[in-house]
Amino acid sequence: MAQDLKKMFEEDRLKIQNGMPKGHEARFLNKLEEEIPTTSIKKRFSIWNIAASIVVLLGLSFGAYQFFNSSVETIEPDVVPVATLKSLGDVSPDLKKVEDYYVANINLELANVKLTPENKDLFDSYLVRLEELNKEYNRLSVELTEHGPNELTVSALIDNLKLRLNLLHRLKEQLRELNTSEDLQNVS
Repeated sequence: MAQDLKKMFEEDRLKIQNGMPKGHEARFLNKLEEEIPTTSIKKRFSIWNIAASIVVLLGLSFGAYQFFNSSVETIEPDVVPVATLKSLGDVSPDLKKVEDYYVANINLELANVKLTPENKDLFDSYLVRLEELNKEYNRLSVELTEHGPNELTVSALIDNLKLRLNLLHRLKEQLRELNTSEDLQNVS
């Protein structure tokens, strides 16, 4: 048996050195054609496939547009003529300085917030709370206009402004923490 294997390997080596027999490639291709018949391949991108892709893209674009525009809601005060409302500045020049300080800082903090898809939900939840505080501030302004200045109303207006500013500081801190945790996840 050992002799037979040795002889077989020698014969195989000789066949390999001599090359493949003539017509081997043609016979192989014929057999391949018989096993795997060639069928006509339809156009890969027919007009219907292109039209369906366009419809899907338009649908996704419209959905994204609606999603991002729904998050930018304007905070509208209760319907009260603004010209007739009294503010803290109408009560005292010192209170006007306090009101201007808080309003300027609130607007500055809102302007500094960078809205991204990752922090959109967090930002929206804070905007809802800010809207509630703004409505309360307007209600207190109506009370100040109707009943005149008193210590409780003035104090409540100032506290409302402080609370809004503190809320924005907390938002900024949470966004900073969120960005830090995302950066750490991206590094790992």
